[in-house]
Amino acid sequence: MCHNMNLRSGSFGSSTEYHLLQNVNKPAKAGTRAVINEGTDDELECWGHRWHAGKVAIYYLLCLLSLGSLVLIMYWKPEWKLRLTQTPCHLSRANTVLLKDVYDRYQVSHVHRVAAHEGIPVEFLNITEVEKENGYGSASDSANDGFDDKYASKAVFRYFMIYNYRYYWSKTKNTFLPLWGLDPSTSCAQLVENYTGYSDEEQKNRLKVFGDNTVEVEVPSPLKILVDEVLNPFYVFQLLSTIFWFVDEYTPYAVWIAIISTGSLLVSLYETRKQRKVLHDMALSSNTAEVTVIRNTGEREVVWASMLVPGDVIVMPIRGCHMCCDAVLTAGNCIVNESVLTGESTPVTKNPITAHHEDDEPYNPDVHRRFTVFAGSEVIQTRYYENMDVTAIVVRTGFSTLKGELLNSILFPKPMDFKFYQDAFKFVLAMAVIAMFGMVYGIYAQIIDGQQVEEVILRAIDIITIAVPPSLPAAMTVGTIYAQSRLKKEGIFCISPPRINVSGKLKLFCFDKTGTLTEEGLDFWGVVPVLESHFQNVVTAADMLPRGLLLSAMATCHSLTEVEGQIVGEPLDVQMFCATKWILEEPGQDTVDYDTLVPTVVRPPDSPTAAQLAADSELLLFQVPHEVGIVRQFPFSSNLQLMSVITRTLGSSHMDLFTKGAPERVIALCVDKSDVLEQYTVRGFRVIALAHKKLKKLPWHQAQRIKRNQLEFELTFLGLLVMQNTLKPATAPVISELKKANIRLVMVTGDNMQTAISVARDCGMVAPDDYVIIATATGPEGDKAASVYWEYAVTPAVELSSESESGTSPGQDPEKLPNSYQYLLVEENIAPNYHIVIGGKSWTIIRDNFPDLLPKIMIKSTIFSRMSPEQKVQVVEELQDVGYIVGMCGDGANDCGALKAAHTGIALSETEASVASPFTSKIPNITCVPNLIREGRCALVTSFGIFKYMALYSFIQFTSVLILYAYNTNFSTMMFLYIDLVITTIVAVFMGYTKSFHKLVAKRPSGSLVGIPTLFSVISQIFVQAATQLGVYLFLLVQPGIIVEPVPKGEENYVTWITTAVFTVSNFQYIFLAALFSKGPPFRKPFYTNYLLLLSLLLLSGYSLVMLLWPPLLIQSFMELYPMPDSYMPFRMMLLGFVVGNCLVSLAIEVVIVDSKLLKKLIRMCKKKKRPKNRYKAIEQELNADSNWPPVGEVTYPTLTSESVNRHS
Repeated sequence: MCHNMNLRSGSFGSSTEYHLLQNVNKPAKAGTRAVINEGTDDELECWGHRWHAGKVAIYYLLCLLSLGSLVLIMYWKPEWKLRLTQTPCHLSRANTVLLKDVYDRYQVSHVHRVAAHEGIPVEFLNITEVEKENGYGSASDSANDGFDDKYASKAVFRYFMIYNYRYYWSKTKNTFLPLWGLDPSTSCAQLVENYTGYSDEEQKNRLKVFGDNTVEVEVPSPLKILVDEVLNPFYVFQLLSTIFWFVDEYTPYAVWIAIISTGSLLVSLYETRKQRKVLHDMALSSNTAEVTVIRNTGEREVVWASMLVPGDVIVMPIRGCHMCCDAVLTAGNCIVNESVLTGESTPVTKNPITAHHEDDEPYNPDVHRRFTVFAGSEVIQTRYYENMDVTAIVVRTGFSTLKGELLNSILFPKPMDFKFYQDAFKFVLAMAVIAMFGMVYGIYAQIIDGQQVEEVILRAIDIITIAVPPSLPAAMTVGTIYAQSRLKKEGIFCISPPRINVSGKLKLFCFDKTGTLTEEGLDFWGVVPVLESHFQNVVTAADMLPRGLLLSAMATCHSLTEVEGQIVGEPLDVQMFCATKWILEEPGQDTVDYDTLVPTVVRPPDSPTAAQLAADSELLLFQVPHEVGIVRQFPFSSNLQLMSVITRTLGSSHMDLFTKGAPERVIALCVDKSDVLEQYTVRGFRVIALAHKKLKKLPWHQAQRIKRNQLEFELTFLGLLVMQNTLKPATAPVISELKKANIRLVMVTGDNMQTAISVARDCGMVAPDDYVIIATATGPEGDKAASVYWEYAVTPAVELSSESESGTSPGQDPEKLPNSYQYLLVEENIAPNYHIVIGGKSWTIIRDNFPDLLPKIMIKSTIFSRMSPEQKVQVVEELQDVGYIVGMCGDGANDCGALKAAHTGIALSETEASVASPFTSKIPNITCVPNLIREGRCALVTSFGIFKYMALYSFIQFTSVLILYAYNTNFSTMMFLYIDLVITTIVAVFMGYTKSFHKLVAKRPSGSLVGIPTLFSVISQIFVQAATQLGVYLFLLVQPGIIVEPVPKGEENYVTWITTAVFTVSNFQYIFLAALFSKGPPFRKPFYTNYLLLLSLLLLSGYSLVMLLWPPLLIQSFMELYPMPDSYMPFRMMLLGFVVGNCLVSLAIEVVIVDSKLLKKLIRMCKKKKRPKNRYKAIEQELNADSNWPPVGEVTYPTLTSESVNRHS
């Protein structure tokens, strides 16, 4: 089960609500069935069962009677075994539960019981009936909805495990509930007030409830993997077929298949062990650490990390550690590297929850991630002042942590519903049905000929192995294996080979912006100061600014720290601070003049420190030190889009507040409402606004307790910090290539909307002449309904210029500015080439209030800006819901969820976060995307070709055998070996060697094996090949001098006219069909470029031609061919004529009909469909026909009829 964990938290790509209880508001009446986690991706349907002695006895009897075959079937279908051996019962009395997840996968789990006397905390105990000593129920249990009074009652803790998560029985809620951590109703204030640590006994008792704090990924033994693989239905069929061939003395082919199967098993064993070992090593650090916990008495004790439970208070080591649980900081700061979880290598600072001022807000790890240190992250450094400990409260343990969630999503991935694989299974079933008819005919023919029962059974089984070849699944993976090898050479690594075929059907690709389309970091471009409410010239060298508020804001308004001599923190903050060329000093002897609470001091490089001045009295006479101490930080809030710091300059009588953030948010808090120059963001710059406020009467102690909303108002606007985020060199060419291939491109970014629009235009995702329309949504307030306002975005007229390029002041009249912007002048009706842009806030409102509008937005939106990680996942899923096969490319930073949700995810990251993505590119740009699509298309076409070939190979041999059975004969062993081992194996191996075409085209390969073109190709070729063999048979009957008679009963004679004629002709059918199904452009290189296949087919054709026309005695004897005198050369030439005619007809079917537009036109004429098959095409067709949508300049309101009503604003 793919746990996107949308109902728990922690995921950097999830909107979470991590729970001890779920859906607790409405107690449910429990019966034999319950729904757990209803409405979420973790929804489970649960049925209660109890052992039934009678059913168990009958089951084991059936196992004996079926000679163990029932055991194998029950291994594949454990839910069937449960229903055969147990009886439904009330969930409160169940000792086993049957569970079905949202993907219709069944699991059986045992219900564990822990008695109250073992120390279970009272809040987890329930009064339940004592079950019978033997644990068996009776048939009447299914009708018993109440409790039986004859049983005594006692307190017990009952739970079951599924997908590494624990669910416990709640008597008050009458259902099983997930056990993931602390109560979700716990507020931020209660975390600090109520959790002061547990005693040793309390901790051990809670450990029995929550389980060990371990994330153990078992590395199965080779024997276990081998048994699991061998019991796979595919290998069972191969094993049975191999045994049959040995019995039937078809030893060489049996040995060959055994070698292939063994090799496949060994490769699978190696890969499975290797991947599990990687996950095991990834989880190992969480299981072996020692942690200092604070008991409820205030004492400290060192315990193993595996003993931690939610609610424990732990001490964070000064020199850092690897986190073994999810914990919320309650005192001090931490510098944390979360690259294992997010792919982002830049360390981040975590602050105590006491710095969060919404005390009544329920604590949520996702919402409060700035205060939460997640399992799997590396704590580089901790910091507290006055020699206090850095402490944290454990909120989640084990697989409930963020790291456990990541591992679980890999261990239990979301099933991949790809039509090709579904159709392949249907096709195999159809072949099996046909085989059954052939088997019936074969049995009839053998009985008529008076064959012994043993022989009849062998021939019947033989027909099944011919019609459904055991080598089919292995042959179909050949194209994928070659594609995976080619991708590896291009620096693209794949941990899920079936996804390669899926990549061949991609219709839409999503891209993160920063680090994916643009360079990873931001470069300092300039500062735009404000003087008397007017913008000044751009200053490109920040250190040239005069010492003042703007320079101080740039030097202090950040959360940077120094680790081993390096300034670390957010890339934007690092660039901003480094541009000032000031010096950052951590707490120490030089900063004691401020206060022990001061975390950081900054000063210009030419300013002496206070300690230097104290040591040199003469220096004090000539120079006053300029130092700014950061008294307190208000961390960046994604909701506010702001961060602030309280500072004090040495010698100053007051403190200052510096604020930086999104320009629109900062301007709204300022007294002077200066207009922000939008051309900076329009041209693709990252713009940050800076503001200041003098805090005249704010004492030290109040500065540590005051809430930020009491300070962040009536600010003075200081200016703009302009950062440049340049495109990667490969971005624009790749975007152009993908657009030419008719692949829709979407940007999903957390960055500013105007910056995203500019980057989209610069890289070509949005054409210069295309319209960009912004959809701004407003949520419902009181009686006022939600609404969406549609407006055109602005577009730049000319390039920006810096101070060195233009002396024009940005404060002048915009009409006179060389870098001014303008509104698009558009016609009254909207043309189809427009793009909708939507922000994160508007996305949430539209998704919640405009369900009918959302599909339209998904079809026409190109840019999703200010998107949080969970919103990125939502975008991918909504695109999938309208019918797109979606790809996603990100650099790993906050993209893990979207990479997992997409059909094909490519991580531009070498960190362990990339193990959650099917593909990882070591080349840090998007050139991997067209390479993957090309190889995906090539692999998909190859899989189609091999599948069609294997199907035709089966039916050709099936037809031959049925014809020969009529004359009580068959191919000789060498004939079968030549067909099965030489021709088919060589073709299957080399057919996939053809490389992908160098160019992406707008056309996509077919993805359906049961589509009319594919079915027409297969069925028509079957009829042509069968007709050719029947024609040869009938032609043979009318030849003078040739007597075709059945082989006498009880004799084995393969050297007959009919055997030789059918064999020599059918050989060519296998050969030229391999060439026909080896499609070339536009998805693969031409057939003749596959030298191995071409040479093999030429050699096979030559050898087959020799057997047909001029077989030497050695070949006749070796292949057991009927010796034809030279006088029968005209007959042989006629057989060659059948071969040539067969080849020409088959070629005409593929080239003239299947590969041409003729068949598609006929299909469209017959179907007469008015609407496209794909939902997104149907919606797009409607939108293109509606010249009034979107209603630009108007407001859209939701109505009760789910229709949109537009009112002119």
